[in-house]
Amino acid sequence: MEILVVHFPRSRRVKVDGSFHGRTEELIELEAGTHTVTLGPPDNFAPRERTIILKDTSPLSPFEVTFELVE
Repeated sequence: MEILVVHFPRSRRVKVDGSFHGRTEELIELEAGTHTVTLGPPDNFAPRERTIILKDTSPLSPFEVTFELVE
């Protein structure tokens, strides 16, 4: 399993490949490979989504994705 952490200034549900998988600032376990990551509503964040490749991660060295708050 690979590990992802999604950063956002507010707690938000994280959507990976169209399904919800945990929340921001939590360790999220996923299969290795290419994934599309976005956040749940409301739509006040940028970018709209990120495509990532998960490989060679660990709980101490997760893949990190950051979304910015758009007011």
